[in-house]
Amino acid sequence: MYRNFHFIKVIGVIGFALILLSCGVNQDAPPVSQVTQYPFNLEELQERTFNYFWDLADKDNYQIPDRYPTLTFSSIAATGFGLSSYLVGIEKGYITRESGAERTLQTLRALMSLPQNKSENEASGYHGFYYHFLSNDGATRYKKVELSSVDTGLLMAGILSVMSYFDGEDNREVEIRKLADTLYRRVNWNWMMTDNGLLSMGWKPESGFLDYYWEGYSEGMILYILALGSPTHSIPEDSWNNWTKSYRRESFRGKSYVAYPALFTHQYTHIYVDFRGIKDEYMEEMGIDYFENSRRATYANRDYCIRNPKSCKGYGANCWGLTACDGPPYQRTTIEGKEWIFLGYAARGASEQNTVDDGTIAPTAAGGSMPFAPEICKPALAYMWNTYYRQLVGEYGFKDAFNLTWMNEMTGEKGWFDKDYLGIDQGAMLLQIENYRSGLIWEMMKKNPYVVTGLKKAGFKGGWLQ
Repeated sequence: MYRNFHFIKVIGVIGFALILLSCGVNQDAPPVSQVTQYPFNLEELQERTFNYFWDLADKDNYQIPDRYPTLTFSSIAATGFGLSSYLVGIEKGYITRESGAERTLQTLRALMSLPQNKSENEASGYHGFYYHFLSNDGATRYKKVELSSVDTGLLMAGILSVMSYFDGEDNREVEIRKLADTLYRRVNWNWMMTDNGLLSMGWKPESGFLDYYWEGYSEGMILYILALGSPTHSIPEDSWNNWTKSYRRESFRGKSYVAYPALFTHQYTHIYVDFRGIKDEYMEEMGIDYFENSRRATYANRDYCIRNPKSCKGYGANCWGLTACDGPPYQRTTIEGKEWIFLGYAARGASEQNTVDDGTIAPTAAGGSMPFAPEICKPALAYMWNTYYRQLVGEYGFKDAFNLTWMNEMTGEKGWFDKDYLGIDQGAMLLQIENYRSGLIWEMMKKNPYVVTGLKKAGFKGGWLQ
């Protein structure tokens, strides 16, 4: 996960106090860190976060753990982010191109060799798709999880990013491109289509396709783009229109945007596609692009936390971020005369139609939105790092989440801080910070013919697609 703590500097007492006041930290919140020898630095955050993927990939099958230090299973989406993270490591000098290529090659070989069949317990995937989570020992289906369409999409996005990056003629890089191409081409996207013209969320060998499908704006956008771009199992071109028909719009500060409560849904596809200046028919009608849409969603998320209608402790202008993340263990309780329900792991967020808020903030919410609104995201990351360093920051950077409202009924302890890092949340933060700084992943995907084809079939025009 994340290590190497260097960059030493002392921040002034007055400035530190002003930061605390700007975020409105409640006196009942846990005492702030007082640690000033490691003030926030984007480079430091990226290097520690990169090491999550570099250090923790399984030594036999190279899959990335879903979380750490709690080791339960690997996540195929995190493995996709891990593949892309190796490109960041190479470009920033954390590892050599040779070592990054070797790790990438071993990962792709492992994915290629994992069993693909319809058995309940002895397969890693089927029809080119992979199960959401894989066991730590043999990288086969974990318990009864679903064959996940969107997590496979994120895995394939990572695979296509390394296909475009490793363009050399040495044997390793040639094999990387061949394996990446084969893995992507064998995914039978069309098999995952439902009768209503939308992609299913998944399949189980015991019961068949799930009764849920990808509609409405969400992280499923990457799935449709890759499924449309396939040269072997492409889905019908009208699938994109079916997808956009169910978008829901809201208004923020008088500006309309396509809404979804949890902020990660506005980030994941944007890790791999630079939407600046390119528009489909839906965005053309709105007069903005998807990049601007995510910017508005980021501001709306922060604005909700500033208004803080539930009076959660600690929320403020630099302490915000509702998204899918860990949280305090599920519990119904009363704190200071007010009833609370703490949710454990949940997709938190706020919109006019649906709000899920139990006082839990995740740094990845701001980190994953860095390209859209760095002027509000970077100060939020800096505040959380500098204020709660001892509780929230560790070897691999930010731990997943924290909740200052929570209180232990038995002991009276106030404030909950996660002990785990989550692979998908670390990946979104690392890769989006790099997109903000250099556009690295975006530039790789612009060179990928399958991504370009998928976007054009979806009706995207203008900008760099010209």
